[in-house]
Order: sequence, then structure tokens, then C-alpha cells
Amino acid sequence: MAVASDDDFWRDARRVREWRNVDRACFEREIKPAGEPALIRGLVADWPGVLRGREGAAALAAYLKSFAAPRPISFFTGAPEGRYSYKDDFSGFNFERREAPLAEFLDRLIDALTDPEAPSAYAGAVNVPAHAPAFADAHTMPLLSPECEKLVSLWIGNRGRTPAHWDLPQNLACVIAGRRRFTLLPIAQVRNLYIGPLDATIAGQPTSLVDFARPDFDRFPRFREAMAHAAIAELEPGDVLYMPSLWVHHVEARDPFGVMMNFWFRDGPDYLTTPFSTLLHALITLRDMPPEERARWKVLFETYIFDEPEEAMAHLPPHAKGLFGPMTRENLQRIRERLRRSLGG
Repeated sequence: MAVASDDDFWRDARRVREWRNVDRACFEREIKPAGEPALIRGLVADWPGVLRGREGAAALAAYLKSFAAPRPISFFTGAPEGRYSYKDDFSGFNFERREAPLAEFLDRLIDALTDPEAPSAYAGAVNVPAHAPAFADAHTMPLLSPECEKLVSLWIGNRGRTPAHWDLPQNLACVIAGRRRFTLLPIAQVRNLYIGPLDATIAGQPTSLVDFARPDFDRFPRFREAMAHAAIAELEPGDVLYMPSLWVHHVEARDPFGVMMNFWFRDGPDYLTTPFSTLLHALITLRDMPPEERARWKVLFETYIFDEPEEAMAHLPPHAKGLFGPMTRENLQRIRERLRRSLGG
């Protein structure tokens, strides 16, 4: 097998652009409109959790436990290398899912610090309002307005690698403790990333089957093309990585104890739901059409959805645009009802 295993495997990849002294105005004016990942050095270096983490893993774990609610969290545990993926025959996953209160999980990580053969353990997307509500109050995101609707989560574990995946929301990933390496690729590289099952996922999002630490180029030859478009971000405690929607990212936790906090948010009207529903709907409306018919429907989608939909209907008065007019409450209700009827059979 043509497998690369050099720790400097990604040494020639470009680096994500770094920023310093960023405020909300700069973020809104320069970073977000660029549509590219951005590494913001030291943005949350003064967070209480970051300061406590500099005292050591045990001190930070004790600090986190002081906020922890008793309800259990879900976590993964697997081989010490900490790569979470599928079994070779896709009959399941190469890790176990377990539950424990957050405080108990933190104790598990601290106990494992002295054991180099300890199993990997990783709690991802721990909902902060549900499991440590006061922690969110002490760790606010200065780049987002208080009114911005956001999902705040913690990612806690020892060394491990999260397979490359994409998220629907935009993300501000804040490192509280431990180093993190992000490998980022534009969604245009999805064909070269050998994505696993779309509806039987590890943790909600489809993931690449490629082991970024040891790519098997015999099995995944197109991954070389994806590598040419990759960018690396090396984060230290206090650093923040901004990721626009649908940027593919592989994440490596590089230390025996790591904590990261994410702020997920979306722009756009609040009626928007996940386009994955559209993808599923397309399975029974578009995918298996004769190719020439599907190509014609592609033109209609480009005209009325993707290109300039308002321009395409500019010749019609507002009342004649029907469901394709402005998204009023009445229009939204009519669309949902029509979809319910179309899927009823």
C-alpha cells in the first residue's frame, strides 16, 4: 500500500491566514466577507478557563467540574491512537459510545494522563447551556453580538483525530487547553475526500474515510488532489479559528488533555432549515431521472434558486410570483403544506 506516515506529511500545505487584535467590526468587515478560514491569535487568551488551563490539566478539570451539571454526557472511547471512524466492513464503528456525568468524564481523563496506553476518550458537542450553563456566562464570544442566536458546545478529550467533515453553521472554534491542528479544505474537494455513508454517520455529519495522518493512496488516489487545496491551522490555547459554512475540516487534538469551545451560528432568515432535507427529497425526485431530464431540471434550479432568482422573476408583479415571491408567513405555511402533501404517499 502507498501509505504516507511522516509526521511532516503536511509540511508543504499552505497555512491559514493569521489575524491579531481583531474586534467585532473587523470580523464583520474583513474576515467574514472573505469566505475563508481565519486563525485569530490570542482572541480569548484572557478567558478564565484558558488562564486556569495554564496551571495544568488537573486545575482546569477542577474548574470545569465546578460548573458541571449532574446529567450525563455522551462520549467516545477507543484505541489509544484516537482515530474515530468505521470498521473496515462498515458494520459499525471502531469505538464505543458511553455516557457519564461531565465531572466523572473529566476524572477519567485526568486518571489517564499517567497511562500512555490508556484508551482514547472524547466528548464532542457537549451542549454548554445544558451541561455547564454558568460556564457560558464566563466565556463569551466578543466577535458575536449578544443577540446572535448561537449554539455553544465543548469538546473535551485526550489525543485523537476527528475525521474530515463539514458543518452547516459558521463556527468560531476557541482552544481553551491543548494544541489543535485543523486541516481545512473547500467543499469543492468533496469528491476527492472519499466521504463515508451520508445517513449512517459517526456523530451527525458525513466524514471522510481517509486517515489524514497516514493516507492510503492506493485506496484513495484522488486524495492527492485534495491535498493540493488544503490549508493548515495550528492553534494554541487562547486562539480562535473561524470556519465559514461547509468548509471541510479534519481536527487533531495533539496533547493528553484538551478542551475547545465552539460557537456555531448562521446568517440568513430564521425560517431556514438544513438543505440536507432537500438532498434527501432529491433522491426521490431527481437522482434517478434520465440524464437528459435531470440536466434540464438543473437549469431550473440554477435559474430559480442558485443564480439570480429575483432577476429571473423581475418581469412579474409581486402578487403573481406566488410561492416564489417574498417569504411571508403565509407563503412559508403554504410551502410547508404543499411539501407535506407531496411526501404523504
